Amino acid sequence: MSLFHSTSESSHPSETEKSFSEAFLDISSVRDTLPEQHRTHFDELRQSILAFCHEFNIPIETLRSKDDFGKQLTSKRIPPERMAQVVSFFARLEHLVTNKEPLKIESEALKEVEPLYHLKEQYNTQVELLERIGILKDGVITGIDGNKYPIPTLEQIAERLYEQREKLETKRDQGFTKLLLVPFGMSLDALREILKQFLLSYKQTHPTFDLDTNDPLYTREKGYEGADIGDPPKMVYNPKSFDKDHHGGKTKLEILKTQAENPEDSFPGWRIHLFQPSDPTNQESKGFASIPREGQGTTHGEETPRPSLEAGKSSNEYLSTLQEAQEDPNSPYHNESGLTPEDWILAFITHLQETGQPLDNYDNDIESITYLTGSFFPSIISSALVPYAFWYRDGRQAYLFRRIPRARVENIGVRSSVIV
Repeated sequence: MSLFHSTSESSHPSETEKSFSEAFLDISSVRDTLPEQHRTHFDELRQSILAFCHEFNIPIETLRSKDDFGKQLTSKRIPPERMAQVVSFFARLEHLVTNKEPLKIESEALKEVEPLYHLKEQYNTQVELLERIGILKDGVITGIDGNKYPIPTLEQIAERLYEQREKLETKRDQGFTKLLLVPFGMSLDALREILKQFLLSYKQTHPTFDLDTNDPLYTREKGYEGADIGDPPKMVYNPKSFDKDHHGGKTKLEILKTQAENPEDSFPGWRIHLFQPSDPTNQESKGFASIPREGQGTTHGEETPRPSLEAGKSSNEYLSTLQEAQEDPNSPYHNESGLTPEDWILAFITHLQETGQPLDNYDNDIESITYLTGSFFPSIISSALVPYAFWYRDGRQAYLFRRIPRARVENIGVRSSVIV
């Protein structure tokens, strides 16, 4: 079973052998020739082969030559399935180095989850949108820490969905099947500007769309401008409470650092969500489910029926509901989380693109404003405030605002998602 191209006709190493020698002993020279969005895939394959060598006590130096490495393989007692696995790693690495793109192999995970989520269509549509609106460039985003974060691949998301299939079965039954890729590592200022430019562009191609072109996105600049940067930044994420002194949240930089240290548990620089689509009973329906007013909710799911989270409660109450559900596998809201401004911006753009209607248009007396309980301002203008977002029809603007945690308003609710 050959791992490299044959070199029997020449006393000199083949170009492939040179590439592999450099791949393992002089990483940068090969890695830097690849498109940036494929370098993480290169790292994963290389690390898998190195781990194999470590497992079977094969010297790394033997990777210089197919003959030397082949002799090491035949001298070891390697289970057939592990031998097939390392051969697959080499084939994929060779294809990547030679063709500058990954070898397209449909994994068992993708075969399993594709019919459950229509994952290929959703993923490709999301990637195309991210590229078109200027978020994704050469397959990567730039984080507030200056690092490049490649977009998670279709295969990586499929693997995560497959690994979590038992946990996600209940949520899928409740209608959480709509994919959203959020470039969380980007600065919130950059994403706010992306939303502004998207609205202006949308107006150009849809002249009847009623938009204030002078100010398409209204925010209280004192709060949102530079909210995720600074020392300390004004905004924290994943709060456990809305107590300004004991919120338990983390800064974006802290989250990016944790993701980098634990890539197997996250998608560094990104948040990958599953939402209910506009009609949770129809997986192919476009856009996102609205937040119903009190008394107008519906229930979805047969195994664990899930009543809608209706508007009219305080952000404190919504956060408490979601926090308690995390610890209770029998809760209909188990594994759900509140959104961040970054999440809402991408959801708004996607919803408008797919449906032609703005998200959270509360002026129609059917939809509601959404608290962004995945984020928190511990102290701005001497108060602890919770972000919220909506479309202001009369002002013809998208709004990012904030409110005290204990306030109850009949047309403000919460939208939650499942983070993969």
